[in-house]
Amino acid sequence: MPASPTRVPSAEIYGFSADRIDGSPQSLADYAGKVLLIVNTASHCGFTPQYKGLEDLFQRYRERGLVVLGFPCNQFGAQEPGSEAEIGSFCQKNYGVSFPMFAKIDVNGDDAHPLYCHLKQQARGLLGSEAIKWNFTKFLVDRDGEVIERYAPATAPAALADDIEKLL
Repeated sequence: MPASPTRVPSAEIYGFSADRIDGSPQSLADYAGKVLLIVNTASHCGFTPQYKGLEDLFQRYRERGLVVLGFPCNQFGAQEPGSEAEIGSFCQKNYGVSFPMFAKIDVNGDDAHPLYCHLKQQARGLLGSEAIKWNFTKFLVDRDGEVIERYAPATAPAALADDIEKLL
């Protein structure tokens, strides 16, 4: 019987970088070996209370290797109009966010961040669509850098716990 193939980690996701909310550069290579939950966020959205659920997941699983990465985006209903300083302050004050937050980016269109171009290609949405439809679309990435699942904005963070558990 032939040996089963060895799974080679997808280093592609670790080649991306983005600016943190404080303006410092952050390489995703620093998160190699972690389970990532990557979310486009907004401070003035009906789904904004999901920050609490995201923080709860981060606190619950961070010691086991989960990192939540928040990417503010103003492309949906102009629901993230503030500066990075305002966004950071809002998230900390209202939801106690301690997971890494990044500078505002575009997730769709010609100026979409390369990370989001990759995520959308790896995990398509409803009916095979690549476009992000709204704030709080979530992508779950395993320890090898493979994009495992894409979740709709309406999916509550707590509903991801079983899928996260399987990857930890």
